[in-house]
Amino acid sequence: MTTSKRTRFRSGSTGDDRGSALIIVLLASVLLTSLGIGLVMLSNTEGTIAANFRAGNETLYTADAAVERVVQDLLMIPRWNDVLTGTVKSAFVDDSLTPTTPYGERLNLTALTSDLQTETTATDPWGANNPQWRLFAYGPMSEMLGSVPLDSQTYIAVWVADDPAEIDNDPGADVNGVVTVLAQAFGPHGTHRSVEVTLAKTDSREIERGQIAQRGQEELNQRARKAAVQMPGTAMSAADLNVSTGGLVSR
Repeated sequence: MTTSKRTRFRSGSTGDDRGSALIIVLLASVLLTSLGIGLVMLSNTEGTIAANFRAGNETLYTADAAVERVVQDLLMIPRWNDVLTGTVKSAFVDDSLTPTTPYGERLNLTALTSDLQTETTATDPWGANNPQWRLFAYGPMSEMLGSVPLDSQTYIAVWVADDPAEIDNDPGADVNGVVTVLAQAFGPHGTHRSVEVTLAKTDSREIERGQIAQRGQEELNQRARKAAVQMPGTAMSAADLNVSTGGLVSR
């Protein structure tokens, strides 16, 4: 009786182990599936981060390029008062103040100008000399060079205002030959970058004197470099420094 009961217990125990392999396979499948989903999500996240990083850099460089482009136009305008009053604009101007960017976003440049002015006026550190921003240049980066298309999906807008350090109480008149240029670039993935510079006129005579001085210094440097080189096959020379006169005395 005792032996028969033990045999029945063992046979029942063997039958209960038959489903354990299926459970292990299911757990392994769930684990591998979760791991695969995690890797896919990680890859997508890394790709999104890389795309946003690239778009951010491109937008920043676009804003910087817009400043360089606008500076060339400003230097050709004899009276910056016409720019500060909005009479004269850049040659780079789009045909709409509500453009659609190459990536599909709709911009309202009039509203952007108003928001920029409101933000500047809210701080009010200069009182009557607060800058009055004028929209000077705007358009897609791809059309900046005219007939030469550029591979870019960014849109740029550039504003010009009087130098706030000028204390003439008239933001529409330039007295000291200094203006502030603000360029904003709008790129894909919602990227937005700004570059602000201060531009000052320089007397052409000062530039010429500086160029002459630079050429003279370069010529002196070339002479000094040549004097320090010994010709091959010639005897080595030596010189001592005269402390009292500051000159060199050959031995």
